Amino acid sequence: MRFIHRALESALLKASRQFPALLVTGPRRAGKTTLLRKLFPNASYHLLEDPDVIARVRADPRGFLEDVRPPVICDEVQHVPELFQYLRTRIDRVPRRCGQWFLTGSQDASLMRGVSESMAGRVAVFHLLPLSREETAKVSMFRGGFPEVLARPSAAEVWFRSYVQTYLERDVRAISSIRDLSTFRRFLALLASRCGQTLNKTDLASPLGVSVPTITEWLSILETTAQILLVPPFYENFGKRLVKSPKLYFVDSGLLCHLLAIDTERALARSPFRGGIFEGFVASEITKHQVNTGGSRALYYFRDQQGLEVDFVWPLGNRKVRLVEAKASSTVTPEAAVPLERLGQAMSKTYVVDKRVVYQRLPSEGTSVSVLKPGIRAVGVEDLLKT
Repeated sequence: MRFIHRALESALLKASRQFPALLVTGPRRAGKTTLLRKLFPNASYHLLEDPDVIARVRADPRGFLEDVRPPVICDEVQHVPELFQYLRTRIDRVPRRCGQWFLTGSQDASLMRGVSESMAGRVAVFHLLPLSREETAKVSMFRGGFPEVLARPSAAEVWFRSYVQTYLERDVRAISSIRDLSTFRRFLALLASRCGQTLNKTDLASPLGVSVPTITEWLSILETTAQILLVPPFYENFGKRLVKSPKLYFVDSGLLCHLLAIDTERALARSPFRGGIFEGFVASEITKHQVNTGGSRALYYFRDQQGLEVDFVWPLGNRKVRLVEAKASSTVTPEAAVPLERLGQAMSKTYVVDKRVVYQRLPSEGTSVSVLKPGIRAVGVEDLLKT
């Protein structure tokens, strides 16, 4: 598959003219290294994941930095966070020389600690998720958006199996002292079956025979490594008793289908998990759009104890929101708009910009948009992301 241009490209190029260093974080195999090597072909490349390289950097970080000639790409820098303080010293020699250091990492928490402690004001931070529908039409609910899966769909099953194994052995063990990886693997499969549901840690802990604090730690690992999204409830008080637990989604729907043993498009269409998978696909596409356009990740859902529920409340700034209902169907009726209508009335026009039902639009429909009720439109995923 030819290189697919990423929505972050212009922002990265602009930042390279304004900052000495750039840091691109995100899940493993999302395309961070490919993107930086494409944008900055003259930069030398160093992978900081090989045990020999890690040992060398840890033994003599200053010597390592003196041996490389900028511009340079340091890949998987989370393995040697101690490098940041020495890199700061190197940058401060010529603080106005921009676009010299390009860093990637797969674990946000450890990276961000190093950045905040040593690199403040010297590095521009970006987050890269797997490919989105805005970037390529190859992205689908069944395959997800990992570049290598889209390049070789016939090998997707093997790729995902290897990805999970690599993720368990490297990222999980690098963050936590988990010894029983088999239980953590069962946790992943169980969590996949809860996609689109309100998070219940006790419900997850019981069948695994672990404690709720352990589940909390494991969820934190998955969130830190950008494998899951936890969407909190919208807390504005409209005179209603609201549900307060977050909803759970996976960042990549292809990985989710793998964990659920869904191996064909036909199996996905028949799966009892289809609704949650589609809902998560929509949540992920909104999140990718927010990150790729330089915004902060802000997405909520609404549910009160009287039964009113809207899948997503999407803040647009200036106290304005978009209400979104996700329907895993190629047919959508005016009844799907009722929750949006009711919540919109409760929130008033001060908050709500528009209301949209997103559904699995057939290819033959093109980019058609239909009106379900006054002010409420039925759209495909692509049109959902348009203003």
